[in-house]
Amino acid sequence: MVAMQVHPLLLGRTAGLPAAARQRYDEATVAMARRELDAAGAALADVLAMAPDFVEAQRLQGLVAHIRGDHAGAVAILRRALVTAPDNALLHMNLGMSLYSAGEFATAFSSLRRACELAPDFPPAWFSLGRAFQQQGRTAGAITALHRAVDLAPEDPVMRSLLAEAQASLGAVAAACTNYREALRHEPDHAEAWLGLARLQVEPFSKDDLARLQQAMQRPGTSPQARVMLGFALVRCLEDQGDYHAAFRVLRKANGQKRKLVNWNAAVVSARIARIRAAFARPPGEVEDPQLGEQVVFLMGLPRSGGGLLRRVLAGHAQVDANERPQHLRAVIEEESGRRQREFPQWTIEATPADWARLGRDYLARAVRAQDGKRCFIDQSDQDWHLMGAAMAMLPGARLVDCRRDPLENCLSCYRQLFAVHHEFSYDLDELASFWRDCDGLCAHWQQLYRGRVFVHQHESLLADPPLQLHRLLNFLGLDEDQACLDVRTNRRQGAAGDTARLREPLRWQEPRAPRYGGKLDRLRVLLGLA
Repeated sequence: MVAMQVHPLLLGRTAGLPAAARQRYDEATVAMARRELDAAGAALADVLAMAPDFVEAQRLQGLVAHIRGDHAGAVAILRRALVTAPDNALLHMNLGMSLYSAGEFATAFSSLRRACELAPDFPPAWFSLGRAFQQQGRTAGAITALHRAVDLAPEDPVMRSLLAEAQASLGAVAAACTNYREALRHEPDHAEAWLGLARLQVEPFSKDDLARLQQAMQRPGTSPQARVMLGFALVRCLEDQGDYHAAFRVLRKANGQKRKLVNWNAAVVSARIARIRAAFARPPGEVEDPQLGEQVVFLMGLPRSGGGLLRRVLAGHAQVDANERPQHLRAVIEEESGRRQREFPQWTIEATPADWARLGRDYLARAVRAQDGKRCFIDQSDQDWHLMGAAMAMLPGARLVDCRRDPLENCLSCYRQLFAVHHEFSYDLDELASFWRDCDGLCAHWQQLYRGRVFVHQHESLLADPPLQLHRLLNFLGLDEDQACLDVRTNRRQGAAGDTARLREPLRWQEPRAPRYGGKLDRLRVLLGLA
């Protein structure tokens, strides 16, 4: 690990504190480091009983609440502390983090900026601001703030890695590679940097990289999550050396380790998908407004099925708003389920045309924004394919693009990917195949149920003949031809850092990866019904 110089903000925080209170404070900090939150909370309560105005203990109480997930409680505690110490940069920084987690984004950024104003030479303040920008998809702001953090703490691998991630998401892959490499120079086993390099897919790993990665994997004391990240990076490294036998062995091990860290029940998921299909067994009947939602184009499909590339293609069209949006569809349905106190899809059998129209208007109120005269906007999610029946009922004028890819290639791509969040199904081949079958069956049902409103987009067709597939898609959407769509290198939509380099390549045919693994994938072929 890199030894960091202690900032003056972190020194002398217990000055003037009685000895007994200082001892309990020290015990609280040790307990927090061990994630023993009950012990930390008890110790902090004792400190404040002896020194009620000790702001640092109040701040740590806020951190305990934040770690517990009680973000509203953390905000309340930190705001009370700020009454006593309104110019405390640490309080403003922690308050900003808790406000962000509570969904109060505007006030969160105000607090984080205030922390940077009060302590412009404090790297964590700029890092926290940059991370918030990055999580919002405001990458330019993230890069600016993270550059400040790295300038102040050039040896910190965490800050450099997040800067690299932000740079990659804007296509600055050379700068991203440099920062990932610099992070590894300071901390050779930094898992985030290794995984970031692997995801960039810009330059092949060398034999020296292979040796360093293998050495990092063998270091004692590596956390389970870091070991998983190093494992996925090692897979890419072994592939670059052409050793697919060893790559698959490492891939299975890394996925197995990750599977132990997540919760997933394939049978429960399949049963829920069956209930959704039954709830939407028949086409919708009467609708209040057949044109409601005509500006909405949903892109659905499994992760790694080509939806991200297709969004970038459509982003080049002058009449399409392809900017990313929050998951408004899911939020509307979850809130309706809460209002009715019944899980989705149980309540759908009781929903009237007026109910569906109300939900559709609710969705549009959230999703529609100034489009600069554009005719449609894209709503893409690789998690909401099971909600498309509800989406079509809510928005009778909306259209749906079903993103498809060769099943074996799609599943292998998921299996090779360590997702930042969600997609817990992807870390076991049997569960992955089960999920693919669920998705395939339900999406085929949507195609039958909503004939004329669903376009089946085949990823391989776009790569094999981009102009022809684009012509078909634009015709379905009722849009004029726009050849700018095909220049994905200049389309400005921001993408996930892990895919940016690939998405910015020219549209061209790519050789399938599955044949390189040969018989290692035979079981997956059987599970997918391909053998």
